[in-house]
Amino acid sequence: MGRGRAKAKQVKVARQLKYNSGGTDLDRLKEELGVPSSNHDPYEDSYDDLVDKYSDFADDDSGDDEDDEPRR
Repeated sequence: MGRGRAKAKQVKVARQLKYNSGGTDLDRLKEELGVPSSNHDPYEDSYDDLVDKYSDFADDDSGDDEDDEPRR
């Protein structure tokens, strides 16, 4: 007995942490985790830059597709 106040306090603190923890500083968290800062925005790449970057993965229609053969 006598645990009622302690348990109520724990419940109160848990609810505060669950519902009122919107003040996370993401920049500070990045620094603490050691994430390198990058000023490069991936959405700023132009279409031509993306074509050059991924040209090795493009289909070249060389005739070696397995879809051309009928399945038996």
